[in-house]
This record gives sequence, C-alpha cells and structure tokens, in this order.
Amino acid sequence: MVNDIKHITLTKTREGVGVDARLDAGLRRYMLRIYNYLASGLILSGLVAMGVVYTPLSAVFYNVNELGQLQGLNILGMIAVFSPLVLLFIAMFAAQRMSAAATQGFYWLFVTLQGVSLSTLLLAYTGESVVRVFFITAAAFAALSLYGYTTRRDLSAMGKFLFMGMIGIVIAAVVNIFLGSSLLQFVISGAGVLVFSGLIAYDTQSIKERYNDALGSDDETKLAVFSALSLYLNFINLMQFLLAFLGERE
Repeated sequence: MVNDIKHITLTKTREGVGVDARLDAGLRRYMLRIYNYLASGLILSGLVAMGVVYTPLSAVFYNVNELGQLQGLNILGMIAVFSPLVLLFIAMFAAQRMSAAATQGFYWLFVTLQGVSLSTLLLAYTGESVVRVFFITAAAFAALSLYGYTTRRDLSAMGKFLFMGMIGIVIAAVVNIFLGSSLLQFVISGAGVLVFSGLIAYDTQSIKERYNDALGSDDETKLAVFSALSLYLNFINLMQFLLAFLGERE
C-alpha cells in the first residue's frame, strides 16, 4: 500500500486528473461501505423492535398482564434500553485499543440493543405513523447527507454550535422530566430536528475528509464502522424528534 501511495503521488504529477478519478472511486467505495453498515444497522434494529413488540419475545423485556397487554419495561428491558448508552461510554475510552473485528462486533451489538429501545416507539405511536416518519426521515437524511458530501462550503464551524445545541437538548430534556411542560417538549423537539439535521450534513463532510487518514490501514474498517455509528445515531435521533411532530399516538 505504501508503494501504491507513492505511485499515486507520482501519477498525480504526470497525469493529474487520473489520480483524482482513482481517489474519488476509492472514496465512493468507502462511503458506500459506511452507508451499507448504516442501512444494515437500521434494518436489524427495526427487526429487533418488531420482534420485541409483536412476538412472544415481548415477555422477556416487558411486563405483561392477564390480557396479554404490555404494561411497561421490566428490569431486563430497562437494562437493554440503557445499555447502548453504556456501550457508547465504553467505546469512548476503548476505541483505540479495539481491533477491526471487535469494532464490528460492537456495532452489531449496539444496534441490536438499540432495537429494544426503539420498541418503545412502536408502543407509543401507531405502526403506520412510525413507518411514515421513517421514510420521511430517510428522505431527509439522504438529502442532508448528499449536501454534506457534495458542498464546497466548510461546515466545520457548525460543529461547536451543533455540539452545544445537543448538550442543551439533553439538559432541557432532563429538566422537563420534572416539569412535564408540553411547550418545553415542543421546543426540545424543534431544536432536536434542527440540530440532528445539521449533524447529518456536518458528519458526512467530516467522514469524507477523514478518508485519507485511514486509507489502506488497519484503521480503515474501524473508521468506517464508527462513522456508520455516528450517522446511525443522527438518523435515529432525527426520527424520534420528527415523531414528536408527525407521529400519531396509540
């Protein structure tokens, strides 16, 4: 691979456009790999969520009354719902030491457990509205990610503001647990849609710019997986905030 990189550098001097074409082709394959991870993760999470709600598996994670109705998460369900957050904290400190195979295993475990958390949405909203909002989210994600990939505008300045906005949303959500204000919840949902829409474009551009850093190294797979995880989280959060506006509650 070192020789290939040297060859690319020399070719750039002599051939110019041909090098850009090779790099662009490699970048497209890399981005496609990330989007495949993302799509597979969303499908797996959706299947797990439906399996938890619509099959006997629901009794593993939910309390069930005599009529067979789900009455809220049991202890195991609570553990499954909060475990993705714990996994994220672990990944923050262990990511550098994880192998490519361990990173992939972490991703599939994360999206599987996240499916249990998403099952609560199927209980809170009608199935039809969840499907409708999913496709709305998918269309918005595609447009925003395409913008982040193709724009020549530097979006790096957005990063700090988006991060601050995300922290503000978390704090406001915690406060609203005690206040129970519908107005504050409306504001949180609106801010969430804006923040995670911005993050989709910002993260896509950042992923594109980091491509050369891991080109041909063992870290390429790890970077692709964690990039897919970042986009996955943006997608899921955007969908949840859109459901607050467009979803029909049970």
